Amino acid sequence: MVILFDRFNLPEDIYEVVFATKQQIIVAKLLIEHIKENHNEIGKTEMSMFATQLHEGTLITDIIQEPPYQGKKVKVSYNKRQFYDRILTPMKSMGMIDYDLYKKTYRLSDKFNKELIHIGLLWLKEMKQPPLKTK
Repeated sequence: MVILFDRFNLPEDIYEVVFATKQQIIVAKLLIEHIKENHNEIGKTEMSMFATQLHEGTLITDIIQEPPYQGKKVKVSYNKRQFYDRILTPMKSMGMIDYDLYKKTYRLSDKFNKELIHIGLLWLKEMKQPPLKTK
């Protein structure tokens, strides 16, 4: 996944930096809230049940703070395959969510922050390198 951002117009919401569409932002927020509600860790079965609820359109939430949904209970629908491909897999690969192969659980992770710090250090290293000799 590629994150493109304009530092002069950086949104206050991390989800708006990472995801391209409003629907992806809403689903990602719902996922993170679901994990937080379960002490920052959920099992593989719970993740599948969450994805199935989204797919069937039976997930009801009131966390959407966008007009016209603000303060209302809303049914959210999102394709299960797209959930795994466009939400969960990118969040895992960026280090926002960690998957434990042995315990078969998903948990919130700080690896995303560490990787962004590493990217910044790579840029500092590049800046300090002497110029290449070109002809």
